[in-house]
Amino acid sequence: MSLKKILTVWPQYILPHHALSTLMSKLTHCENTAWKNSFIKLIIRLYGVNMTEAKFENLDHYPSFNHFFTRELKDHARPIADAANAIACPADGAVSQAGPIEQGQIFQAKGHSYTALELLGGDVERAKAFEDGSFATIYLSPKDYHRLHMPLTGTLKEMVHIPGRLFSVNNTTVSAVPNLFARNERVACIFDTEAGPMALILVGAIFVSSVETVWHGVVTPPSISEPRAWQYQDDAPVLAKGEEMGRFNMGSTIIVLFGKDQTEWAQHLVAGQAVRLGEQIGQTL
Repeated sequence: MSLKKILTVWPQYILPHHALSTLMSKLTHCENTAWKNSFIKLIIRLYGVNMTEAKFENLDHYPSFNHFFTRELKDHARPIADAANAIACPADGAVSQAGPIEQGQIFQAKGHSYTALELLGGDVERAKAFEDGSFATIYLSPKDYHRLHMPLTGTLKEMVHIPGRLFSVNNTTVSAVPNLFARNERVACIFDTEAGPMALILVGAIFVSSVETVWHGVVTPPSISEPRAWQYQDDAPVLAKGEEMGRFNMGSTIIVLFGKDQTEWAQHLVAGQAVRLGEQIGQTL
């Protein structure tokens, strides 16, 4: 392991992940005008945030940094792939990995994989739906739009909040920490779609102050010691392709799972490829 990786990764094993994320939540929700505007301007400058896409370009519109970070975009800023069999990208970001789930294994980075069973909280029946299926992992950087949208129209069947650590999800850490996405705290949302079961896993990370969904609101915090699940039967939410389903309050990663022989990823969906919400990243079969 290089010196850079050692200095970046090893301190994360001993950092108080949740305490630091709680502190970040307080800072990002602070409504002191001078503080939040300074913080917003710093992030815009450091990461090149394109505010011309934002529904509200004036920083005074945002009561806190978090309101800015989860800002809406202008109408039609992200056209949604409208072909009947098109799978729409759920977020702005960059592809971390994408491909088949082989013998239950999901590829994380060179030398590292994790299982769908681990990712989905250890429930055998839940994981079985994605046996020999496919996955795509998309990383959202601080410059990206941080609302998450539906790749396909789906009926919500289950949501699971799975406890864990909060390692960073940047490329350096992902390539060095085994089972990272199955170790971090996460929220798994299972939908029925025209392509069968679809899972959207919202992975937490250090300084991610909360994860929320449109039907539940804030799911995490609180931090928990055992998984907790919600079942949706009568009046289950139905979300259309392209409709908002959740958001990260600070940046992280979303993982998409489909079952066996149901979908095919686009050829351009490879590690490192920049993607934008709504673009076609695959098709149903």
